[in-house]
Order: sequence, then C-alpha cells, then structure tokens
Amino acid sequence: MKAYHFLHAIGRRRHGLHGFSRAFGGGGFMGGDGMPPGRKLGSAELQLVLLALLAEQPAHGYELIKILEERSAGFYTPSPGMIYPALTYLDEIGHAVATPEGNRKLYAITETGRAHLAANKDQADMILSALTRIGGRMADIREAFSGLQDADPDAADDLHHARHALKHALYHSRGCAPEEARRIARILKAATAEILKKGN
Repeated sequence: MKAYHFLHAIGRRRHGLHGFSRAFGGGGFMGGDGMPPGRKLGSAELQLVLLALLAEQPAHGYELIKILEERSAGFYTPSPGMIYPALTYLDEIGHAVATPEGNRKLYAITETGRAHLAANKDQADMILSALTRIGGRMADIREAFSGLQDADPDAADDLHHARHALKHALYHSRGCAPEEARRIARILKAATAEILKKGN
C-alpha cells in the first residue's frame, strides 16, 4: 500500500496533485482535533514506520506512540488499537520479535525486518521526515501565538476554532479537481495576504 493518503494530507507532490503542495506551502493540511482519517497512516505505512523506529532501538508499544507524537509535535498520535495490532503482525511475519518484560513486550527488528525496511527506505524516510517537518511547523505556530490565551482567552478560542474549521474544510476537499484546487489556492493566498496586513 502506498503512502498516498497520508502524504496527500501533508501536501506531498503525488499523483499530479502538486497544486495542493504549492497552495499549502509544501506543508499540506491537517485533520481535526479528533484524529480523522487525514491524520492516519495506512496499515502498511504504519508497519514500515514502526520498523524504522525499531531499527533505531528496541521499544515498547507505548514508547513508539510517544515517539511518533513527539516527532510530529502532537500531529500524529496513533492509538494503542492501531499500534499493537501492527506490532503483532510484524512479529507474526518475522519482521520484528517480541520479548516479554513483565506485563509488557519489548519489540526489536529482525534481520528480515531490516531487509524489508532497506527495500522501502525511501518511503519510510519520506513519511518520517514529513512528520518531523509538520512537527516543526506546529511548534512555530504555538510559539507565534504563545501568550494569547493569557492575554485574551476569547481571542485564543476564536483563533483555535477558525484554524479547526479551515483544517476541516481542507480535509474534505482532498482529491478535488484541478480547478477546485486552484480556487482553494486563490482563497488561501488572499487570506494569507490579509493576515500579513496585521490589521493595518
């Protein structure tokens, strides 16, 4: 399974949808705060990412969740219901091995897993670098609006709801026709210009 859905959601240039990549500054759009499909990796993608993380060091399922959350600054936080079945599958096909540690399991990559990861290195690196890039941008956003909650809670709430509505609209516009992509790009460019005026 290709990383189409996830990479499309973060603005990668795939399947001719480069208009979105330019419109979103290469960063793409995010899903809402409740982890809709736009924030999820497909099963094969998630397994590949987990192998890449296990290649760095053995880890428990909970640790892998935290690593992905930290790398993406909270953008992508897979649930235990996604992580553990993926790890179990990797164990079953021999790409990873689980060692019991009390009531937990420590997962490590096997040589077979390393061979599979090496054969799909470009895809794994693409997804991980995208998560890191998004994490950096989210950190920039948080820094840009730091202190707003204390200074004016209502304004902070208004901004949060507006950002959420924009992300929701962009998520539901995924896979649109080129004409619609260009229309959205014009809207975003105009909105950007208005924001940069800073009320002047």
